[in-house]
Amino acid sequence: MTINDETLALRVTGPDPQSHSDDEPPVGPSRSAGPRRVPIGRRWAILLSLAPASVLELLPQTPGLLQTLAGLWLLFGAPVLLWRGVTARIVSTGTARLLLAVGFTVLTDIVVALTVNTVLPLIGVDRPLTRLFLTVATAAALVVLGVLAPMPERPEGSVLDAWSTTRGLRPVAALGCLALILSVAGPIRLNNGLGGAVSAVATVVVAALICLLLLRRARYPVPVLEFGLYCASAALLLLTSLRGQYITGHDIQKEYLYFRLALGGEYWNIGTYTDPYNACLSITLLPVHIFQMTALSDTSIFKVVLPLLFAFTPVLVHRAVRNVAPRVVALISAVYFIVFPTFLTDMTYLGRQEIAFLLLGCAMVVLTDSSGPLPLRRTVFVVLLGGIVLSHYSTTYVVVGTLAISFALDKVWRLVSRRGRGRARRKRREDRMLSFLTWWVVAVPAVLALLWSGPLTHTGGQVERTLTSVASAVFGGKSESGSSDTAYSILGGEKIPASERLKEYKADLLKQTAAERDDGDYLPLKQVDSLSTPVVEVPTMKLTATGRLLDAFGISVPGLNGALRQGAALFFQLMVMVGFAVALWARRSAFRPVRDQITIAAGAWCMVAVFTLVPQLSVDYSLLRAFQQGLFFFAPFLATATLWALRWAGRRTVPLACVLLAGLLLDLSGVVPKALGGYPAQVQLSNSGQYYSIYYPHAEERRAALWLDARIAKDGTGLIQTDRFSYSRLQSLLTHPTLADITPAALRTDSYVLLGTTPTRTGQVTVFYGGDLITYEYPMKVLDSRDVIYSNGGAVIYR
Repeated sequence: MTINDETLALRVTGPDPQSHSDDEPPVGPSRSAGPRRVPIGRRWAILLSLAPASVLELLPQTPGLLQTLAGLWLLFGAPVLLWRGVTARIVSTGTARLLLAVGFTVLTDIVVALTVNTVLPLIGVDRPLTRLFLTVATAAALVVLGVLAPMPERPEGSVLDAWSTTRGLRPVAALGCLALILSVAGPIRLNNGLGGAVSAVATVVVAALICLLLLRRARYPVPVLEFGLYCASAALLLLTSLRGQYITGHDIQKEYLYFRLALGGEYWNIGTYTDPYNACLSITLLPVHIFQMTALSDTSIFKVVLPLLFAFTPVLVHRAVRNVAPRVVALISAVYFIVFPTFLTDMTYLGRQEIAFLLLGCAMVVLTDSSGPLPLRRTVFVVLLGGIVLSHYSTTYVVVGTLAISFALDKVWRLVSRRGRGRARRKRREDRMLSFLTWWVVAVPAVLALLWSGPLTHTGGQVERTLTSVASAVFGGKSESGSSDTAYSILGGEKIPASERLKEYKADLLKQTAAERDDGDYLPLKQVDSLSTPVVEVPTMKLTATGRLLDAFGISVPGLNGALRQGAALFFQLMVMVGFAVALWARRSAFRPVRDQITIAAGAWCMVAVFTLVPQLSVDYSLLRAFQQGLFFFAPFLATATLWALRWAGRRTVPLACVLLAGLLLDLSGVVPKALGGYPAQVQLSNSGQYYSIYYPHAEERRAALWLDARIAKDGTGLIQTDRFSYSRLQSLLTHPTLADITPAALRTDSYVLLGTTPTRTGQVTVFYGGDLITYEYPMKVLDSRDVIYSNGGAVIYR
């Protein structure tokens, strides 16, 4: 629902466009303007282009560049253009139509691959996911879409006309392109052993671009603003995703493995590996579809294509908020989504969640754009949530929980707000008109999630274990401690000392291996107890010249860095709650939410609270990821609180907001700590730090893994043991049984022991337990009784 609060916003922020009239006008003729004139020539131009693109795909000697261009056109270019005719019936603005078409295109690519994978084996095709079948199916789907979908006109004043002007495009494009160039050059330098100065400069340029967009928001067309947002988000994502010559990160290592398994047999079969990761089509069928129809390398799909698709998400946040709030609120909302730490450091390692968030952003645009028919918008919303079900299980569960709580809050609100019987009928009529959520909008995604994780894929075991643990905690059973991330929450939580975590982990291992230890398969308990495994604190960077200067004035740089991080965490949470109060009760609020927005945002905040208060949820999903997802719903409240808190500055409110947001970005991205020292290094800026130690792959350990795998294949049998994170980096290379733990309590007597690069060079091993990373000194003497059978300076193998 578009609001018009020009006078109100002028009091808080100065002149600022407040309605769609200052964006781009609705694309296509209005519903009262008579029959739609369909541009037949443009439709046929797109359809006719499918033939040469398909031929280039199927010719055996097509150059790689031409094949890639043809594949990208069939997978993304043509479907986006065709879907825009459909989305024009759903949303009212040109940029919203384009963004929603991107989401529909990604969903189409997944569904086409799933259809091919499901139907062709029924007629005897053993390898359905080949280039031939995927190309033919994709082209056929586009022909059907092109014939059935309406094609929009290009009326005067459309989004394309906004691009035809140079107002703001040159400075935004200059900064955006510079940020992208530096975000590619920076990781390349780091990957070759050089410093991180270029990556730091890239982040500074992104901060400058964000400030430019905010300060010039009233003068630049909305497409230009959203182009700038896309460049900013893409640059930050590439700074992290391009690190390493191989797949770098946490979850992405396992995602890449299941992609390779589906690609190897050119067939996705959940029955072969009933793992929740394998049920996420966003990291199996979608990458296979892209790989088969382009000449892009498999690693580039995960390191470039998926992040660039996810980079649309902050733009979607802006568009969703802009439908109901002034430009300044929408821009600040999108920037908060970008500067939150999870976006900067972890999202590129979560390919399945990147696609799920893209579809969730599209769903929020549909929810907040009230111009289309309500039944149609509800249906599209549910379809997009169905795409999330296929993409990522955890995002689905959090969304369903958010909507369920929102629906319940809405019902309670309606019951409390009714006054007297005389107005009951009118009140019910108004409620039906204003409310987007209804019972089936909540129930259908929940049922789809249950069907997908239950009878269709049989991958709901993790959910069952989590719910069992939650029920045990709620109803008086034994409750495990949660992730130390909850210590950042104002709702409770504590940081468990790493030494205590390690003791818990050892006790758990001893309990699990007790029977086999008595049979001699594991080290004797007496020997395990005699070994010392002292916890190692995460190393910090040396103080820089600036840091030493501050230290000379009595300012503790490590304390300052820690206080800034803790302060940022409290700031995000407090400002969300302040935003609720300001939007509901303050007289000079720049954002007046409707009931749906209030209840959905409250539902998202309740989910964050549940993750804080129920320990197992913070372990299985991560509180920070839950908050990042919650920003889809309560980001405008956070932005509103920021403007309200700075209202005393008058026309300087937005410049001060720029300083605040740029400061948050530079600190949370690691630029400020890198400039001062005294804080753990971050992988996008340094070749050191905890993430670098446990997630960065090295050529030496890959060679060792290949050598060991070949030896075991020659011998015919053998069990490999390595630490969890070395296994994570090498799992796509190790095809024989591997135990991902070398903790003395888990060390078997009959295994090969592979020490990866970090244990070999530092003597330290990291484990993940209870939602926390714990690094300890490994007792190398436990391996003295074994023979070294391989060593290359970066990896060692014992037998």
